[in-house]
Amino acid sequence: MSENRKIYFAGSIRGGRQDADLYLRIVEQLKTYGTVLTEHVASPTVETDEDNIGLTDVQIHDRDMDWLNQSDVLVAEVTQPSLGVGYEIGRAVALGKVIICLFRPDSGKKISAMISGAVGEKFFVYNYKEEQVPEILAKHLK
Repeated sequence: MSENRKIYFAGSIRGGRQDADLYLRIVEQLKTYGTVLTEHVASPTVETDEDNIGLTDVQIHDRDMDWLNQSDVLVAEVTQPSLGVGYEIGRAVALGKVIICLFRPDSGKKISAMISGAVGEKFFVYNYKEEQVPEILAKHLK
């Protein structure tokens, strides 16, 4: 299944781009497990790119929800708080997707209880350091 697996990566865009370089490194690892439908989230110019191609907020929402529907798994880096990422996670729960949330406690931030408290059969939350990402992804995606 791995070659045909569709992965939805979620990371903060309008909520703050402090972790864009990290997103890029995570997306590169995810690509070894399948197609990352939302690779653009890791682009340092994602907001400008979307403006330049003239996408409205409605078009962005509808495109992303289509990708989420197509996906087999959602991987979200949740250290930088983001309303959009929270929305995507909620929609993924409703769709019955496997969800992997990654949070870096060393950031000094606190993870939302709505994420840390949602752990279940298809919902996984990891407090992690970057060097642990390969092991976490392999556990769920191999």
